[in-house]
Amino acid sequence: MTNPAILPHDPFNLIVAGVGGQGTVTASRLIGEMLSARGIRVTIGETFGASQRGGSVTSHLRLSARTGWSPQIPRGQAHLVVAFEPSEGLRVLGTHGNPQVVVVANTRPIHPESVMGGEARYPEREELGRWMGELASRAVFVEATDEALRMGSPILANTIMVGAVSGLGLLPLGRDDFERLIAARMGPDRVPANLTAFDWGVAAVAG
Repeated sequence: MTNPAILPHDPFNLIVAGVGGQGTVTASRLIGEMLSARGIRVTIGETFGASQRGGSVTSHLRLSARTGWSPQIPRGQAHLVVAFEPSEGLRVLGTHGNPQVVVVANTRPIHPESVMGGEARYPEREELGRWMGELASRAVFVEATDEALRMGSPILANTIMVGAVSGLGLLPLGRDDFERLIAARMGPDRVPANLTAFDWGVAAVAG
């Protein structure tokens, strides 16, 4: 096995949150596979909302250079929250946030039925930003869905978010790791577009 990379916390607790159909499970497994190739022990626990598409989907990744951990992250102990849908990120911060947690969130909202039916109000982006800033040490917003659409494929939003995780510098996730995994999983013809999206995600969180 490859000598494990150094983590800023051991275990490092990562939560990937979104709604059904956004590809959060795929993204969490991509991150897990890349870290596993670095010698990190990865335990993933997944929870799904009431409906397969449109319900909340959350993946808990517990990362360690030493040992395996139970798949569920204790309340208030997340180190990084990756939100494919901004209000889902806020929900996770409410249960697993703490003064040191970092959150990176996609800007594109997905309105639940209660909002579309006029029974509830979806928070404005400024409100979400303010609340996340109060619940986290750092909150970064990424226009992943909008940029993926400009690139010609909404699926690339997943790759942009993975790139953003890499760009934060909290985990040993490099461009080479991603390129090897994508080439093995999807074939060489899919590599260029995914690398472009990955690089965009890295740049989006720079500074």
